[in-house]
Amino acid sequence: MDDQLEISETNKEKNQIIVNKKYKFNLWYITNNTKVFKCTEYKIVKKCKSYIILNDNNKVIKYENKHTHPGKEYDASVSIVKHKMKNEIGKTSIPFDINPIHIYNEISEEIGLICPEYNSIKSQISRYIKKQLPPDISKFNKIPDESEYYINERDENFMIFKNSNIIIFQSPFQTELFIKYNENMFADGTFYIAPIFSYQVFITRVYAPEINSFYTTSLSILNNKEQATYELLFEELKK
Repeated sequence: MDDQLEISETNKEKNQIIVNKKYKFNLWYITNNTKVFKCTEYKIVKKCKSYIILNDNNKVIKYENKHTHPGKEYDASVSIVKHKMKNEIGKTSIPFDINPIHIYNEISEEIGLICPEYNSIKSQISRYIKKQLPPDISKFNKIPDESEYYINERDENFMIFKNSNIIIFQSPFQTELFIKYNENMFADGTFYIAPIFSYQVFITRVYAPEINSFYTTSLSILNNKEQATYELLFEELKK
């Protein structure tokens, strides 16, 4: 098969294949050793009969190229960008500490001219980021005191404080930078990415000369905006 094939997914996170960045195929059914994908236009445009069969290793066994319609490059690019962004977001243990626009900019350069605007996929990417929290948490007081999600790649527990109104995340390296440079600290509270059971995500950053960059030194989830909550937050960070 000389055509360019990319593995993607639908909005419902089901398997999808994109061919030549303009034809989309959704998973139709699975047998013991194969997966069959049908063109997404098979019910819409003259009953397109194109399909792809993959083996267990996602190698193409057969590609029946019988498209009865022009390719949709823009629609395909939307699916590709969303899939690539979700992959990048999924690589981090703290998805709230990333800037999805930066990821989008890198991917859009890779894709080229036919690329959706970020605002067209912003809401879906934001929902995906929120899904990275354990799914059984629906209330602030249900946040666990211990969790595998609090352990980083160095086997360090970075959840340093928790009560009924605050949970603070800060790794040992972040603590070191915060203590050293907090006289020139930057803080920002955002409501947009706050989990549905909370009020706000609060982030602190400092400028660290040794890495010649601003660095996030803590991430906290707040349950309210009371003055006492902010005071306790900074008391704990400065310990």
